[in-house]
Amino acid sequence: MSDSSNKRIAINTVLLYVRMLFLVLISLYTSRIVLKTLGVEDFGIHNVVAGIISFLGFLTGSLSGASSRFITFSLGKGDLPQLKATFGNILLIHLLFALLILALGETLGLWFVSTQLNIPPERETAAFWVYQFSILTAIGSLVSMPYNAVIIAHEKMSAFAYLTIGDAVLKLASVFLLMYLPYDKLILYALFILCIQFFDFLVYIAYCSRKFEETQSLHLKINKSLFKEIFYYTGWTMNGNLAVFGYTQGLNILLNIFFNPAVNAARGIAVQVQNIINNFSVNFQTAVNPQLTKSYAQEDYARMHQLLVMSSKFSVFLMCFICLPLSLEIDQVLKWWLGSYPEHTRMFLRLILFTSILFCLANPLITSVHATGRIKRFQLIEGSMLLMIVPLSYLLLRFFHVPPESVFVVHIVVELCTQYARVRIVLPMINMDRKTYIREVIRPIVKVALTAPVIPLLLYSYLPQNIFTFLVVGSACVLSVTSCTYFFGCTEKERSIITHKLRNRLKR
Repeated sequence: MSDSSNKRIAINTVLLYVRMLFLVLISLYTSRIVLKTLGVEDFGIHNVVAGIISFLGFLTGSLSGASSRFITFSLGKGDLPQLKATFGNILLIHLLFALLILALGETLGLWFVSTQLNIPPERETAAFWVYQFSILTAIGSLVSMPYNAVIIAHEKMSAFAYLTIGDAVLKLASVFLLMYLPYDKLILYALFILCIQFFDFLVYIAYCSRKFEETQSLHLKINKSLFKEIFYYTGWTMNGNLAVFGYTQGLNILLNIFFNPAVNAARGIAVQVQNIINNFSVNFQTAVNPQLTKSYAQEDYARMHQLLVMSSKFSVFLMCFICLPLSLEIDQVLKWWLGSYPEHTRMFLRLILFTSILFCLANPLITSVHATGRIKRFQLIEGSMLLMIVPLSYLLLRFFHVPPESVFVVHIVVELCTQYARVRIVLPMINMDRKTYIREVIRPIVKVALTAPVIPLLLYSYLPQNIFTFLVVGSACVLSVTSCTYFFGCTEKERSIITHKLRNRLKR
């Protein structure tokens, strides 16, 4: 079971990395064209206005986690009637929440956009239509989530890869079309995103209806006990997801209130890069997460602990391959990618990349506690701690007149404290010893983090800034992270496996 599961994880990880390669290339080019076509001001307006409905969408984040957990858990149990009932009730809950988002968006959200945001008067009409289209886009995304969760739970990563690549290609095509249409480009861009979202929704339904029995012949009938259990689970995850949208869109709104749309544009560029970089760890973790939940459902705790250690450690190492060279050579990368870029983009990106590394440590623990279904205490503590990011940032901006980068420093400090709390709460729930986690996860990561940057930093500090230095520093980062991961990050058994596979490759 373990060997076949490991093989499935490896195959799915490769598929997801192929997907990621296409998405990185398409997303980088799309971002450049969007910024050039819309301009810095309109790009910033779209970023903050569309973010308002995303902030209301903390509801959707809660539902996404519930969908993945309950569908994967039922699949792990192998109970088809229960799986059908689970999917039907999850879809019903998503439809109810779609109505709630529509109501909140057209009342509270619309009031906030109209009265509180820093929007130039001549762009208020465009901002209104961007907001309306964003509401419908959020609803389409919400109703698609149960079908997306089914695909991932069945570990059909090839289909997931094709569907997401198709979405990226459509967005790129819409940007090219945007360049030649003689209408308000900000409004058209939001409309194109809406059309693509609903096309994706139809494709998800068609694929799942053909492949997975639980999505066929739907009977949207409420199972009271199951509905209550899913709703209870979703309710407790809302606290954590409200915190997530607080330190993403909440900070974005604060930057708009205290500064201007150009700062939102800088933050938007940094977050786009972060989202692309996060794929390096998310792809690996997406392949592992269903196995984590299924291992818990089957009470195979040894397997679960092995997956937790592996996904925590190696997702951080994968992230270091990208974050270290990008942090050092960010000026050169931004110039090649965008030409000119808004002020603050460079420091925003460096700080956000550090939070991405912390996310790699957090995600396996979050998946593990969700697998148990006992999330009340975890969500109360984790969510409450992360919720402090926005008020602390507001106090700094309001009374100390600090630069915009300060909000990301606050995020990093609070995230570090929260990770400590996650370890204290989650490990006892899955019967894992805290000393084992420190020995097998934290110590190897700290060793690699302290040793890997030394040589690249020296080269970056003493060599003149040009294309040759860029290549030298980038190569040094890859070699340094690789060697430090092998000698300090891997166990003796892992080094033996790597050496054996390399020798076999060389013989071939």
